[in-house]
Amino acid sequence: MSDEEIPEHERKIVTEFCYLLDKSKQLFNGLRDLPQYGQRQWQAYFGRTFDVYTKLWKFQQQNRQVLDTRYGLKRWQIGEIASKIGQLYYHYYLRTSETNYLHESFSFYSAIRMRAYYSKANKEDKPDLMVKKLRYYARFIVVCLLLNKTHLVRDLVRELSKQIQDYGSTYDPGDQLEWSLVLGEVQAFLDAEPLVILDTESSPVTISQRLQKDTVPPLEPGTEVRLTLQEVIIVGNRKDQVKFSELTVDMFRMLQTLEREPEGLDATEQAANGAQMEKEGETVESEDNIAGKRENPHKYLLYKPTFSQLYTFLASGFKELPPDGVMLVYLSSTGSTGCSKPEDEGAYDFGGVLTNSRKEGEELMKKSKLLKDMHCLHPGDLYPFTRKPLFLVVDSENSEVFKNMPNLFGQPRVCLLSPIVVPAEVVDEIAKGSLFTLFLHCPLTGLLTICKLSDIPIASWERAQRQVGRILEEIARLMMGCRNVDGMYHQFYGDEFLRLLLLRFVFCYCVFRLHRAFKGPAYYPQCHPELPKNEVLEALTVQKQLLDLASTLDIRAMFYEIDESLE
Repeated sequence: MSDEEIPEHERKIVTEFCYLLDKSKQLFNGLRDLPQYGQRQWQAYFGRTFDVYTKLWKFQQQNRQVLDTRYGLKRWQIGEIASKIGQLYYHYYLRTSETNYLHESFSFYSAIRMRAYYSKANKEDKPDLMVKKLRYYARFIVVCLLLNKTHLVRDLVRELSKQIQDYGSTYDPGDQLEWSLVLGEVQAFLDAEPLVILDTESSPVTISQRLQKDTVPPLEPGTEVRLTLQEVIIVGNRKDQVKFSELTVDMFRMLQTLEREPEGLDATEQAANGAQMEKEGETVESEDNIAGKRENPHKYLLYKPTFSQLYTFLASGFKELPPDGVMLVYLSSTGSTGCSKPEDEGAYDFGGVLTNSRKEGEELMKKSKLLKDMHCLHPGDLYPFTRKPLFLVVDSENSEVFKNMPNLFGQPRVCLLSPIVVPAEVVDEIAKGSLFTLFLHCPLTGLLTICKLSDIPIASWERAQRQVGRILEEIARLMMGCRNVDGMYHQFYGDEFLRLLLLRFVFCYCVFRLHRAFKGPAYYPQCHPELPKNEVLEALTVQKQLLDLASTLDIRAMFYEIDESLE
């Protein structure tokens, strides 16, 4: 049928669809040009993009028959629109830190798989569509990892492996090895999990470590909440640590620690909604509709940033901080030692943690060993940001250099610092994630890991978790009841996330202090201001409960008795 014979209303439908499709592509491509920092600079643009994709998705649903016959709409094109919407939700999660957007992204990605939109990708003459399919799998895997859907991730990995083989045999491409490396990365990421929790049928189960109502001991009635965590900068620059999609294991664990478990649909209902979204007319929610009260602090995730990149994001987080807000800086990085002389200023003389060099200035460094490392974040580099409340967590073999940062501006500041020495028997496991970060993420998993337990029945896990909860409650009682605890801890304590980190830090210290493999102060984490040892860090009531927990788990022999530990 010629164009003249197509009914006018059908021609208008095709024209409107083409306009919305082109407009959506234009807006989506413009997302990459938006700055990664400064929330006000990108929110309006995201709002317009959401609105156009909402219209596009509704329009193709309502006019599918006309678009099939007059436009020649193919299934993979519907899948491409759904994939773009999934990406849009995922990137909005990255910029807002709200996990509800992850579930929205999952719904669209899940529908693509269930409805097999890309099923005929390998029938095309050119490999372009097959590449889109592989990229879709990689993105879907990232979302499932962040939602702790481990079973589904393993299924997707098997499917991706088969798709990569088909890709290679059909098109003989030059990038098949790169895709095989992607497959290896995600498999290594899955293997980095040190503990398997088994259900009653000995099948693995995944338990979320995001903040829930019963995760952290509550505040005493009438306690004033002075400060709240608003901005978080998470940096991953550990040499050779397992990573996937610019997310190291340490970064992955810390970002989940600083998010609340979203309330609403469970995973099964989410998947069902994704499968039915087209059939039942489910639509993209506009940015105005899905935006609500922010449940999580805003986060920047920086994988191997250069110094200038890190400083830019530090400045942006500092600028965005409200008067009652706290900025948390988490550094998981290889240490860089300094070349200090006794008379030098300490802010830059003992090194710090490495940033990504990108080979800039290496020749200059070779010429003079007396120069400071220009690719290192020194303690002095953080001084300007102590003008506002700062909560610093450093996981590095050179973490102790951040211990004595002066309080130049009288603002609250706490530093939690990893041990500088790790027992020989766990050194090889650092590539799978740091012990210190693991304890801040999930104390029970950390405890079982250093005691060489690789699996545990769900009933034993739940019983041990209740004991861990009671230990954290005891630590909370001691911290709030001790007059010798620095007042800065009290100012941070009102925030749930910061309270949980503080309590888990003390738990970590107690475990390392009693465990036989940790043979001295260099093996223990440090904090600044220092917490009282006798009343908090080495309190007998906590040590007794910890040894009771070890007895429950049948690992008591790995720990000193209390009398031995005090020698």
